[in-house]
Amino acid sequence: MKKNENLSGMVRHAMSMMVGTSMSRVLGLVREMLTAAFFGATRQLDAFYIAYTLANLSRQLLAEGALSASFVPVFSKTLSENGKDSARELAKQALSILIFGAVIVVIIGILFAPFFVKIMAPGFAAEDRILAISLTRFMFPFLLFVSIGALAMGVLNSMGSFFVPAVAPAVSNVAYILFLLLVRKNLTIWNLGTAVLIGGACQMTLQWYWCKRMGIKLTPVLPKKNNSDLKSMMTLFFPYAAGLSLNQVNPIISRMMGSFLVGGSISVLNYADRVLQLPLGLFVIAISQAVLPMLSRQDTADTIAFRDFIRDALRFNLFVVLPVAIGLFLISDEVVNLLFFRGAFSEWAWHATATALAIYGLGLPGMATCTVILRAMYARRMPRAAVAVTAVTVSVNFCACIILMPFFEYAGLAAATAIAFTCASFYGAWALSRNLGQKLDIFSKEWVIKIIISMGLMFSTLFVFKKMLPYPVLSGISMKIVWIITAMLLAVIVYVVSTLQLKCPEWQWIFDAIKTNSNSQKSRM
Repeated sequence: MKKNENLSGMVRHAMSMMVGTSMSRVLGLVREMLTAAFFGATRQLDAFYIAYTLANLSRQLLAEGALSASFVPVFSKTLSENGKDSARELAKQALSILIFGAVIVVIIGILFAPFFVKIMAPGFAAEDRILAISLTRFMFPFLLFVSIGALAMGVLNSMGSFFVPAVAPAVSNVAYILFLLLVRKNLTIWNLGTAVLIGGACQMTLQWYWCKRMGIKLTPVLPKKNNSDLKSMMTLFFPYAAGLSLNQVNPIISRMMGSFLVGGSISVLNYADRVLQLPLGLFVIAISQAVLPMLSRQDTADTIAFRDFIRDALRFNLFVVLPVAIGLFLISDEVVNLLFFRGAFSEWAWHATATALAIYGLGLPGMATCTVILRAMYARRMPRAAVAVTAVTVSVNFCACIILMPFFEYAGLAAATAIAFTCASFYGAWALSRNLGQKLDIFSKEWVIKIIISMGLMFSTLFVFKKMLPYPVLSGISMKIVWIITAMLLAVIVYVVSTLQLKCPEWQWIFDAIKTNSNSQKSRM
């Protein structure tokens, strides 16, 4: 019973995050659609994405990466064992350390921007490099806003609040979109940087306010040396920061290689990645964020129970992600045409972005598996193993880029990313099973057969639909929307019906989660 409650709880929290994240990711696509229409795929926009990548790398490393990995397990344990007052004090002291660290990183980013841009974009001409340096210095304070927001997100997730943290990026995207529309008559590349900063501030404010409403007002206080929970958090933070800093080499490799390709190559990879962020955030990040607090409460001594939970979490992740990967592979051209093909966005940019998206889609299952496995390693305090997983990702990505880029250009860079995460997921599963002393047994014969049959039926349905009713390229946007929605509905219906008929256990977890959520709402009334 406890196992079923854990699984339904994970699914319930993940579903809550999916609802909130869907708004954010859809608005993120709208944001990129505006950017594509206003700027197309140009070297000037490449410079902006280089600057944004540098600011974003720091965020993922300091704020949403190592902070989440180290803070959430310790905060969740403190909250459950010592109560809200102790947890509140831990959060305030952690905030002080975080602000101090973020300010130091911002100063370093501003001072060493020329060095970072030279590494990220060695193929840029002098004029493009100067623009990228200036934009980098302008946008680096973005890190401070999202760092505070990330700490608030960890607090909220640990207290069972998943919807608001998931919807917070939507507020950021709304602010970005509104600002661009307000200044569209005199739009420059600098307005994009301003929009990023405004969005980050809005995202931080919402999550800080919601923490305050839930009884934890995040105000910095002087850290205490005798706080054992804070020491435990910092002990975890630095090894995870080291591992995640290695992982951030991946986007640097893609941007660095892309700077030697035709202008716009970095932009099309970014557009493809932005579309990928919809399923990635909607399913992968939502599930992994829901898994971490629950894994932190598992008895680490009970390796069989831990193994069973992480195995089922991985299966549920793949159950959701695999059909999405197939769908992206089959209709990437149509999706990119609908989203971006207007204004300054050329036909070359359309097909290049679609190619990159289809290839990224094939790597989605590996990304999903890798993310959940890393969460399990964080919960079991396996920093060396986490570093090894990211080392595999970087090594494979770099080698694949060197081999594939001369032949396939931007498509080779996308393929390198997909291959790297797939290899890292297999290595991570092996390392985790070795630590547990138990085989994860994710791909049991019965489970694999059911998934293959369901995906095969879905693939065949989409393929036949495309042949019998081709995408209306020359028609208006309404007809294109109808075609995309019809294709997606057909794929979903076939996959849902087939998995229900085959009695896939994931549906029982979903039904249990809905039932539990419904009962909890009735009890509040």
